[in-house]
Amino acid sequence: MSEKKMTSSRRHNLKSLVLSIAKGLLEKESVQVKVDKEKYMSENCPPLSLPGATQELQELCKKLHQQIDKVDEERYDLEGKVGKANKEIEDLKIKVIDLQGKFKKPALKKVRMSADAMLQALLGSKHKVSMDLRANLKQVKKEVKEEASDVGDWRKNIEDKSGMDGRKKMFEGEA
Repeated sequence: MSEKKMTSSRRHNLKSLVLSIAKGLLEKESVQVKVDKEKYMSENCPPLSLPGATQELQELCKKLHQQIDKVDEERYDLEGKVGKANKEIEDLKIKVIDLQGKFKKPALKKVRMSADAMLQALLGSKHKVSMDLRANLKQVKKEVKEEASDVGDWRKNIEDKSGMDGRKKMFEGEA
């Protein structure tokens, strides 16, 4: 694709043209705002006629205070609606970004973690899980093998071992 590059004078010319159009639009908008404001004021705020008596002035002040309170309540309600709408707009922008998938997935790092720590991270800190691998192993009982000894008269056995001859027999029997 060969694209023709715009010359700097052409770009400058277009930029100044866009700026002049924008300036004209802003001026028209400011004039329109002034006209709308004057129209609203003439409809909603009749011209003020100040009476001479103090009683009438006090009544006028009370009336003006009531109108001010009413306008403040409306303004407060509108600010609440605008704030709510702005929050909704931000939430929708975040959803749009999530749906477009323009965020980068970070490179994952290798982490040394025990099995207990992994289970605790997956199940949350409420669950206490211990993964003792030795507990799951099959336990084998060691059977003590007793040598079959001659069951006989124990008195005779003691008599044989008594004295020097008996001691000699004991040592010879073990060896």
